[in-house]
Amino acid sequence: MKEHRTMVHGVILGIFCLGFGLLLAITNSVTAKDIAARALEDKLNSLGQVIPDSIHDNNLVKDAITMKNDRDKEITVYRATKEGKVTGLAYEIYGTGYAGEIKLMLGIDAQGKVLGVRVLAHKETPGLGDKIDVKKTDWILRFTDLSLGNPPLEKWKVKKDGGQFDQFAGATITPRGVVRAIKEGLEFYDAHKAQMLEGH
Repeated sequence: MKEHRTMVHGVILGIFCLGFGLLLAITNSVTAKDIAARALEDKLNSLGQVIPDSIHDNNLVKDAITMKNDRDKEITVYRATKEGKVTGLAYEIYGTGYAGEIKLMLGIDAQGKVLGVRVLAHKETPGLGDKIDVKKTDWILRFTDLSLGNPPLEKWKVKKDGGQFDQFAGATITPRGVVRAIKEGLEFYDAHKAQMLEGH
């Protein structure tokens, strides 16, 4: 009797798990397209903030190439073209802040000048480190029009480290990580310029 009851409970549990699994699979297939569409919309929005519409006549997402950065991490390089000529590029760069990784999108023109930088994700302290976000302050906008030679390479640091860029009161680690990420992103372009512009 006890074995029979255990078996019945096992069958009921099995049916429940199978039903729940089917429900999850159906829900996933129904929402997968919506999630993908939302991710694409977010990506296009981020790209639009660092690559001006005026410099391209192509679909940035369709004209992307994949490369490996200096840390052997695969990155997608979104190429802006006008009349078939590359006019700008955008790709994700990574910095280390007080609370971990900071993910940014860097946009540059074909000469290596910054078109824009935006924070995509971070876990920095609200009211301190989150000032890197354009929704909080305009600090991130000061990188626009800069390049590896402007300022000189040794000035690509926060002021506390002898560089040109302001840090935040009570939060030096976050801006230090962002400045370093942008500098490294520009150096990456400088080292791989031919490949990025030709797309081979």
